Amino acid sequence: MAATVSAFLSKIRVPSSGEKVYKDECMFSFDTPESPDGLYVCMNTFFGFGKKQVERHYKKTQNAVFFHIQRVKNEVPSDRAEKKSKPTKLAIGVEGGFDTDEKKYEYEENISIVILPEWTVIPLPDHTLPLQVQLSIAGIQSSQSASKLSDAAALAGTWDGEKRQVSKHAEVLQQLDNGRKIPPNGWKCARCDLTQNLWVNLTDGTILCGRRFFDGSGGNNHAVDHYNETHYPLAVKLGTITPSGADVYSYDEDDMVEDPQLPRHLAHFGINIASMEKTDKTMLELEIDLNQKIGEWDVIQESGSQLTPLYGPGYTGMVNLGNSCYMNSVMQVLFTLPDFKKRYTDPAEKFFDNAPADPSSDFNTQMAKLGHGLQCGDYSHSPPEQSSDDETKHVVPNGLRPHMLKTLIGHGHPEFSTKKQQDVQEFILHLFSLIQRNSRGSVNATDCFKFQVEERLECQVSKKVKYSKREDFMLALPIPMEAAVNKEEFAAYEAKKKLLEEQGLKVDPKDLIRPRIPLLECLKTFTSMEEVSDFYSTAIQTKTTALKTTRLATFPDYLLIQLKKFTIGADWVPKKLDISVDVPDQLDLSMLRGQGLQPGEDELPDDATGQPEITIDEGLLSQLVEMGFAPEGCKKALYHTKNSGIEAAMNWVMEHMEDPDFSDPLVLPGARKHDDFCVSEEGLSMIMSMGFTAEQAVKALKATDNNVERAADWIFSHVDELMDTDATEQAQPEFRDGSEKYKLIAFISHMGTSTMVGHYVCHILKEGRWVIFNDEKVALSEHPPKDLAYLYVYQRL
Repeated sequence: MAATVSAFLSKIRVPSSGEKVYKDECMFSFDTPESPDGLYVCMNTFFGFGKKQVERHYKKTQNAVFFHIQRVKNEVPSDRAEKKSKPTKLAIGVEGGFDTDEKKYEYEENISIVILPEWTVIPLPDHTLPLQVQLSIAGIQSSQSASKLSDAAALAGTWDGEKRQVSKHAEVLQQLDNGRKIPPNGWKCARCDLTQNLWVNLTDGTILCGRRFFDGSGGNNHAVDHYNETHYPLAVKLGTITPSGADVYSYDEDDMVEDPQLPRHLAHFGINIASMEKTDKTMLELEIDLNQKIGEWDVIQESGSQLTPLYGPGYTGMVNLGNSCYMNSVMQVLFTLPDFKKRYTDPAEKFFDNAPADPSSDFNTQMAKLGHGLQCGDYSHSPPEQSSDDETKHVVPNGLRPHMLKTLIGHGHPEFSTKKQQDVQEFILHLFSLIQRNSRGSVNATDCFKFQVEERLECQVSKKVKYSKREDFMLALPIPMEAAVNKEEFAAYEAKKKLLEEQGLKVDPKDLIRPRIPLLECLKTFTSMEEVSDFYSTAIQTKTTALKTTRLATFPDYLLIQLKKFTIGADWVPKKLDISVDVPDQLDLSMLRGQGLQPGEDELPDDATGQPEITIDEGLLSQLVEMGFAPEGCKKALYHTKNSGIEAAMNWVMEHMEDPDFSDPLVLPGARKHDDFCVSEEGLSMIMSMGFTAEQAVKALKATDNNVERAADWIFSHVDELMDTDATEQAQPEFRDGSEKYKLIAFISHMGTSTMVGHYVCHILKEGRWVIFNDEKVALSEHPPKDLAYLYVYQRL
């Protein structure tokens, strides 16, 4: 056997330090070492392949020697399994988070060398093998797999609900010598009668109640009020103090923090941390309890139902890779649509045959791999029947683990490259951008969602109008809370809850009543006129008020509807509206059809002489940008709120941050058009010195109004577009159009208090029945919770 492998020594390598070894996932399929045929790792490239894909790699590279890993997964009997611990982190798929699989497993592993094309097998260990081969085997076994390396990089920026930063105030905190000592019990808020959720300010020792939670529980915000009056930054939650620490909040830093000097700070007010016992829930425990309570989580996941599992092609789940449920839900929905099947699934073999040298780095290859994996049925099998006398229960792995695709989608992105929970709406737009970028010169699957928006502005002085059009992929609808149809019932519920809380009791979560709002009311709000102040009218050459209406110029094959459930709370943290929306199975959107310029309407002139200069408060702009928002969007916010303050600007940002042009440069109606643009010769020279053509440099300077620094950033974020400037300039977007009547075929639901935490699942109408996709679990839905969803997909009839 040693002689057999010796013939290939020149092509057998030892992995270098840090080199990626793909020993967890096949390049072209979702075969793993736990698959029936195991995984074959090329001993030259260190790429992994399932058995069906090995020969493709061999024929393409002539690399014949593979390290074969076959792992058998066995379920541990319940009497030997460790007791499941309660979640300690507000996360899914990470240690300490919510466990998606209560069972425990142990593994048996067999390894060998396989040589193609004869499929010669050399069992391992074999000490007669050449040293080069043994070193290669040892290197593969000891190397961190590529998926674990990417996970480590992702976790580096991941909030796990527990890890906290040391407060900047910890070492220099001022503590007043006011003689105040905190008793060991009998605490009460200094401003009300609350005896729970109490916080001690570490500067003056005042005991005050905390914030009111989203469900009405908590405090009366007196600790926050005290900070606003005194600016004393740190407070510790009474009842959470133990010898190992406590919950410390920094109002200035707006986050839970670590205080290394906590024992000294508490001793100042007579509290001996070594003798304290925990008597109240930490903020993390409260958040987890809120997410586990009967209500949204159980309803959306249909926890109270005996769901029938589904298996086979089209019913394949996706394993949660650590808060990746947002991606799982989106991909399940997209790959049920004909456009995505035609673009990626059907020609999958062609993508695999023409894949670049490193298939893991090719977006289209990995998308084709996912589409094929979801539809082929190879990773969705019903559990085998096990005889009662079998002690060991062999487990057939179900579900896909799309490590490569997730890493590729998140590459270079500050959020999607981490294991943080994400807003599914933001992820969809990011994904669509990647699809567009990788579909130049070929079919673009996102075209089935693309539609044209028509906006009409009417000057209230001249009564002249301006029509403009833009493309969009998602119809974002506001939530008119005043349109609730059960106001009296909800008010009675709120009164009952308040009364019970005053008595120290809580409402049974089963009695929860949400405001119920018809989707048609959301549509009416979207179509209503919006007043635009400080509108520069080219007809009267000055600022005035305009009325803006928005309609759809075209209707796509599939309409994505987003409900704007997330709003900004008093603590500047995004919160979710806990509402129920009456969503019909069929929609007639005829009232949204735009009609364009009508007879008798006069258009506003294009001439813009005398356009006033835009003035922006740089101090306020700096504060907004430090919060992480796009500078151009922040400029718009300050302009439209007349520099009136950070709160008004922040509210404008939260309302408009989903606008497609939010990050575009601020240009007022009637501003000079690019046709009259005069390029800066100095800026042109600087951009061209970076290696770009004059034509590309002019385009970048046009897009950024001669700002060289921004032009450079613009170029590097539009490289693909600039590769063919002429074609891009001439290309006109095409929009599908047809009937305004639609039927509901899918929806994605979010559970949790904000986009930063929680869980996503999706429901899809397949073969006339609703199916729930909850990560790797796929089942027939009994009570699809259409009223609690966040995103809806409608198909044109």
